[in-house]
Amino acid sequence: MAEARPRVWVSQPLFDDIVGRLDEWFEVDAAREVTAWSPDQVAAKLRDADGAVVTLNEHIGAGEITGATRLRAVANVGVGYDNLDVAALEARGIVATNTPDVLTETTADMAFALLMAAARRVTEGERWLREGRWRQWSFDTLLGGDVHGSTLGILGMGRIGQGIARRGAFGFGMRVLYHNRSRLPVGIESNCRAAWVDFDTLLRESDHLVLVLPYSPATHHVIDSAALAKMKPTATLTNIARGGLVDEAALADALANGRLASAALDVFEGEPAVAPKLLALRNVVLTPHVGSASLATRRAMATLAVDNLVAALGRGPDAGRPPTPITGATTAKR
Repeated sequence: MAEARPRVWVSQPLFDDIVGRLDEWFEVDAAREVTAWSPDQVAAKLRDADGAVVTLNEHIGAGEITGATRLRAVANVGVGYDNLDVAALEARGIVATNTPDVLTETTADMAFALLMAAARRVTEGERWLREGRWRQWSFDTLLGGDVHGSTLGILGMGRIGQGIARRGAFGFGMRVLYHNRSRLPVGIESNCRAAWVDFDTLLRESDHLVLVLPYSPATHHVIDSAALAKMKPTATLTNIARGGLVDEAALADALANGRLASAALDVFEGEPAVAPKLLALRNVVLTPHVGSASLATRRAMATLAVDNLVAALGRGPDAGRPPTPITGATTAKR
């Protein structure tokens, strides 16, 4: 009797031709429509799976893998993986992977688009026009802030942060400041024309502050009322990373009361829900977590996730060597 083929679960629709590659080695249970899986449903799907391709929508933790005795690998579609309890997966010898690098430049593009939209009041102006409020041109309509020649602050200077820095320095002649827990090598700073400063200096001197750092308990609400009070009232804040980095109530209050000029948010703490106070404001640009949403990039992300899963489950040309692991183990336990 032929050995049963491993089973894999694909939690959300991706691209049929890319997911179809899994059929060569596995029995595939692929979602056909976008689904908000409950924790119990995730656990049920994982119970009989050897591997899974999941998105940031699915939390995979100790509870979800308790009964998943066959589970050997989880491939996350995204560079961030705060939806995965990495410690719980490692404790079970389950390989976890993510999709870095392939989305760097696209996400940096989107960060700059959001920054510019906030600075120049693009969405506010469009809403004003669509509401029929534009009666005639006037000299002081929708005055915003300049981007060129201003000071760009980057909190979290990883690959995406460096991409944003290059755009600012070389494209717009901006002075670039950044803050990380540790300073980058001098060569990287030079390539980005960026200077390390402490957190308070970053807040105080940035005309446009962009958040690109990973979310963790240590970075929860790193931008709170105290941090916002240190920023210029003419400054903008752009969050392209994770919603939990920002105290949204404090941000809404600062925007409503003129203590911050504008903000642009692609991520939200309770997404897909958005705080009503933010929805009511005109000086905040809101987009639905689409930082990496170009067709080419999303295809590259799906491809890398599939490559990771195939390799982690010991199949294909890279068997046992998933390209981008995030757990210590790269070969799944049988």
